[in-house]
Amino acid sequence: MDTLSYKTRSANNDIIVKEWLIVDAENEVLGRLATQIAILLAGKHKTYYTPNLNCGDNVIVINADKIKFTGNKLTDKKYVRHTGYPGGQRFTTPSEFLAKKPEKIIELGVKGMLPKTKLGAEMFNHLFVYAGTEHPHEAQKPKKININTVR
Repeated sequence: MDTLSYKTRSANNDIIVKEWLIVDAENEVLGRLATQIAILLAGKHKTYYTPNLNCGDNVIVINADKIKFTGNKLTDKKYVRHTGYPGGQRFTTPSEFLAKKPEKIIELGVKGMLPKTKLGAEMFNHLFVYAGTEHPHEAQKPKKININTVR
């Protein structure tokens, strides 16, 4: 038996092909959408996935203002941040985020699902979230995908 034909090959920059993908967030549940976007950004849907390389795609998310929450999360869930000063803990609900910055909700959900390393920060830079249907990435010829059929 030829053992050379069974070698595992790691991806390198010659093999990696980055695509531009559009994901429509309208009527999608936040956590399920964020999970699929994190898979696309990390490149886990590709056959040549390598954990130490950024082989994921560029992802454009549109209609972030039409995201859904299950149960009472729209009013009961709390996002916590700290100003850095004593007593500087601040709380925000998703309904307040949707009114001010609807893109931030998806960004926070996806960022929490990526690795907490330099590679994870690089992957996060390939995410572009917009509240409406308009985006400035038409020149890249993005491909619209159904997020429910990623894996």
